[in-house]
Amino acid sequence: MVRLGRSPPASGREFSLGDSRVTHPVLIEEHAGVAIITLNRPELRNAISSEEMISGIEQAVRRLNADHAVRAAVITGAGAGFSSGGNVRDMAARDGFSQMDAWRVRNGYEDGIQRIPRAITTLRVPLIAAVNGPAIGAGFDLSCMADIRIASTKAKFGATFVKLGIIPGDGGVAFLRRAIGASRAAEMIFTGDLIDAGQALAWGLVSRVVEPEELLPMARDLAGRIAANPTSAVRLAKRLMQTTEGAGLETILELSACMQSLAHGTPDHREAVTAFVEKRPPVFRHEP
Repeated sequence: MVRLGRSPPASGREFSLGDSRVTHPVLIEEHAGVAIITLNRPELRNAISSEEMISGIEQAVRRLNADHAVRAAVITGAGAGFSSGGNVRDMAARDGFSQMDAWRVRNGYEDGIQRIPRAITTLRVPLIAAVNGPAIGAGFDLSCMADIRIASTKAKFGATFVKLGIIPGDGGVAFLRRAIGASRAAEMIFTGDLIDAGQALAWGLVSRVVEPEELLPMARDLAGRIAANPTSAVRLAKRLMQTTEGAGLETILELSACMQSLAHGTPDHREAVTAFVEKRPPVFRHEP
């Protein structure tokens, strides 16, 4: 593994992010314009509620946004699962957490787990969640924050908060509703029931289901096909999808026209048109 600050190998780059005193909670591997983000606490089922994991995810997003060579990203979990979300044992061990005043609890969410959606939604490149196993609670919400989800046949999904007497505290209601619609989102949130990969595919929560050994190769292939397109066009398309969610038609048309004017002025647009006319593969600069 290449630690931060050392020269990367020619075939790609791998970094670890987070507190160096613990097992590195977030790993990043970069190759050919694609970054693979791995939640790396398999002994804790990749729980994401610790400060080390939260800050590791934040650092991962900052690193990828600063690296213009990265044009698509995949997030997955180490071991047998994607993420269990919060660490229930930690919840039980928090002396008096349930007795804390409401203001301190509210601030704890804002200063803690809510940093993850704030970070993920600033990621400038498309994000694919490769869900290799159970994605539960806040881990399920994290998968819903991705632009695209693909799943292993071993994946399971659950917004299980109500079974612990709580609600999604990380914005998960909005991400899930966007992914599968209000009725199915309500069913998952109100029951706390798990669904398997087949049901997730039928509901449109994931776009593909594959055997476990095929998951990362498929995610890499999909990310690579995204990364092959002009960086500026892909980033503008993602931004357009984000900013027009819930907007009226006139707002959508105005933003589309404005962003299209930027796309038309890029060297990669001119190269794409020229290559089409000349009947040859385009050679993109991938300028941001």
